[in-house]
Amino acid sequence: MIIRDFLAWTQNASAGGRAEATASLARAYLYGDLNADEAWEAKTALLALLDDPSPLVRRALAETCAASARAPRPLVVALSCDVPEVARLVLARSPVLTDADLVDAAALGDEATRAVIAARHHLSHAVSGALAEIGETDTLVVLAANPTAKITAGRLLRMIERRGDEASLREALLARADLPPEVRHALGIAVAQALSGFVTDRGWLSAERCGRMSREAGERVALEACEGRGAAAVSRLVTHLRTTRQLTAGLVLRAVLSGRIDFALAALADLSGQDHAAIVRAMRDPRQFADLHARAGLPEPLLPAMQAALSAWQDLADRALPARGTGLSRRIIECAIEACGDLSDPHMHPVITLLTRYEAEAARDEAREAARTIAAQALARETARRETEAADAAWRAALESQRQTAFVAEAGPDETVIVTAVANVPAVAEPLNPVGAILDALPEQILAWYRTEELDPATQAATDRVLDGLGDSLLDHFRASQGRAEPDSEEATSDQAARIAA
Repeated sequence: MIIRDFLAWTQNASAGGRAEATASLARAYLYGDLNADEAWEAKTALLALLDDPSPLVRRALAETCAASARAPRPLVVALSCDVPEVARLVLARSPVLTDADLVDAAALGDEATRAVIAARHHLSHAVSGALAEIGETDTLVVLAANPTAKITAGRLLRMIERRGDEASLREALLARADLPPEVRHALGIAVAQALSGFVTDRGWLSAERCGRMSREAGERVALEACEGRGAAAVSRLVTHLRTTRQLTAGLVLRAVLSGRIDFALAALADLSGQDHAAIVRAMRDPRQFADLHARAGLPEPLLPAMQAALSAWQDLADRALPARGTGLSRRIIECAIEACGDLSDPHMHPVITLLTRYEAEAARDEAREAARTIAAQALARETARRETEAADAAWRAALESQRQTAFVAEAGPDETVIVTAVANVPAVAEPLNPVGAILDALPEQILAWYRTEELDPATQAATDRVLDGLGDSLLDHFRASQGRAEPDSEEATSDQAARIAA
């Protein structure tokens, strides 16, 4: 009876009224205390409302059922296939939809619909992989910026392969906390290629020179991506470099010259097929390392430089000398050049040229670090100087403020007199007369008030005791400083004492 009446009412109601009634019915079904029969009737009515011609009704239905896990699955699936403004509401957050539903919706929907799916919380590997294959730049940026999306390293590499030339995607990927080292290396290569293309298009450098600079930048990025990583992550990076034909002899040599023995060990193990323990033993024995070098397929002219570099690195490690980050070490490079310098074989010339270029790069890196250190020290000194000047200025201002502070003297119950501070007393060459300074600073109205004030006997007695305590020399000194003659009568003396007491 309820469903019949409701459906009959919807035949003549306005679209807005039907939408409001639909939302109320959906909330009653999802959150109300309905029995089995009432729930069945409400569910049937909601499914019937899918055929409502107005998108407002279906949108109200989607808004109410989008976040609920109790929403009927047929209802949610039907809404996900509706017009985009209705489908996106349930595709964005409905927990009823499966990975297959989302993949199908991504394949059939437009780019805005794919972006909505890419922003879902806890997106699975399957859905992320589908979006990585078919999504455009905007969708890939949303997917990369979703911290809860589960994306494999292979799919991240696929995203870079498809749209790595887009700066927005590279920035979103670099912001991820779970970025594998092989993906970070691929991003570095993408940046280097973008910069090389820009420089080449402007005609600033030749394509060959830009290509070599890009390769060297890729090598540095590969070693920097291993910083703070475990052996498993380094092995994955080496495997990725080998499969993409980027694991070259020059990269292995750079790793040894930079002191990144973990990368060199993983590379030699991957190229030779031996385990890490055998690689470590071979690195300490020149004859075993020569055999390992040959089994890894490295060029024979590179062997003296590799052996000299490993020996220099071992010497630095035994003496516990500090290493300079992940960059090239000039100490190790000099040892490698010395080992190759006496050989007259023309096949050694490319190796010596490569080592010389590495030496120049290491020297430039050291100069950059020294310049940054000097600039930081100069900035620290300048900051300290400015802080000292500011503190000194503040201290002087506070001192000047204290010197100009006024002393307040109570003149009576209804009158307050401000007495000029000592800082405003003019400086004199002669010693300051304290009594004279006090008397000169007192306004005339205080003296006049004291002269006309009648003192009670107790106050008069206290005043007499103060005057008796003053020595004649003090009174004589005050009279002399004021240029006055010594009073001849007792009345003049009493009046002067009264003024001093006042």
